[in-house]
Amino acid sequence: MTKKTIILIAFILLKFVLQIVLLSPEYDLQRDEYLHLDQAHHLAWGYLSVPPVTSWFSYLIFLLGNSVFWIKFFPALFGVLTLVMVWKTIETLKGNLYALVLGATCIVFSCLLRLNTLYQPNSFDVLSWTVFYHVVIQYITIKEKKWFYIGAVVFAFGFLNKYNILFLLIGLLPALLLSNQRKILAEKKLYFALILGLLVILPNLLWQYNNQFPIVHHMKELAETQLVNVDRVDFLKEQLLFFIGSFLVILSGLYALLFYKPFANYKFFFTSIIFTLIVFIYFKAKAYYAIGLYPVYIAFGSVFLSNILNTGWKRYLKPVFILIPLLLFIPMYNLAFPNKSPQYIAQHPEKYKKLGMLRWEDGKDHALPQDFADMLGWKELARKTDSVYASLPKSENTLVLCDNYGQAGAINYYSKKGIKAVSFNADYINWFNLDLKYKNLIRIKGYEKDSNELAETSPYFRSSRIVDEVSNQYSREYGTTIFLFTDAKIDITKKLEQEIKNEKDYGK
Repeated sequence: MTKKTIILIAFILLKFVLQIVLLSPEYDLQRDEYLHLDQAHHLAWGYLSVPPVTSWFSYLIFLLGNSVFWIKFFPALFGVLTLVMVWKTIETLKGNLYALVLGATCIVFSCLLRLNTLYQPNSFDVLSWTVFYHVVIQYITIKEKKWFYIGAVVFAFGFLNKYNILFLLIGLLPALLLSNQRKILAEKKLYFALILGLLVILPNLLWQYNNQFPIVHHMKELAETQLVNVDRVDFLKEQLLFFIGSFLVILSGLYALLFYKPFANYKFFFTSIIFTLIVFIYFKAKAYYAIGLYPVYIAFGSVFLSNILNTGWKRYLKPVFILIPLLLFIPMYNLAFPNKSPQYIAQHPEKYKKLGMLRWEDGKDHALPQDFADMLGWKELARKTDSVYASLPKSENTLVLCDNYGQAGAINYYSKKGIKAVSFNADYINWFNLDLKYKNLIRIKGYEKDSNELAETSPYFRSSRIVDEVSNQYSREYGTTIFLFTDAKIDITKKLEQEIKNEKDYGK
């Protein structure tokens, strides 16, 4: 085993260990994770929320026992593979051992540590961007046509994971056209590879077509409810924070792409990042959408610095570039991870507020960062719902209807009673069991100051009452109320069918 291999294995083990120790057991899973896990029970070529790849991993997690260990293992694995791909990219660029260590350090001690703690499409998305850029560099370096086909498959799976990878192409294509590498676009095998990629993503495109392209409605809703609160200046500020420890390395990589002769063939990567960021800014994208851009520039910067820091006084800067990510990781450790109790964060909000971490999608500041608040209260909600469900004599005739996908997914994940909660929100609108004759309703409703749920719903049942609520004040679901309606006077299933139709018609 070579020295390089031993060092790479050490970095891989370090990354896996960090992903475990940076999560406090006080927190539950995050809201989105529950939805993705539930997709394992409804496999399809598409969903209202995401493309299908995440559901495939969810099904694998289900087969492995559905434990938190496996839920956290896969995003950590994608992060490790991103590290490995940066390592391989540095080797392709003829980087020495110092370049490999510098690149690996920059990747490990970055925002990817936070991203890779969450079971969401984002970790695989960053991996897809990194692998695709690696494929482009491989082709430019050795000119083997097989890389066209590899790139097509990589892009297709990235697309089937998260449509965000389209921004990569939008930024890369004009950069290629403006460079002397535009000859790539005249290669016949490139278009055969494009056909291969299209065949891989075709089932998802057909699903979108057969379901009236819900992605269009999803993006419109996202723009109206979340992206409208995105500030373009904040977007740029957050780009600096994501890889703050490796900012100088990335900057060096950009400089090298313009002026370093060995990188002359890769100069289009400089204009590519500019085009991609412009498109992200134009569409007011969330800042983390762009994270996949940066690992490849860490590779360029690491190789460049390893070559210019070899002589004279410059060689003393070598340890400095490695120490910077490590030193800047310390404040990141104290702020960016859910490794401190909610009470501690609420009592010490100053640094979090200064970094804008307390600002939620609604544009307002709250006691905890939104991601942290989204990891609280779920076990409590599921436990209390289970208790109500078990108290009913014929619980199998009971519909558990939630306000949002987080509530439904969390109840389904933690339930000991086999509850199959649903919602008119996100993918759950397609997962109602309309073959049952419902007699009772457990309604999970988010806190509203002037809620009329009892007044609106009780006329359809012979008995109605408020049973319980989420009491964790730091949870985003704080105050979420559990209503119980029993002995229906109407055909609930028929009414559900009409409500589902209305919701889907509205979505169109």
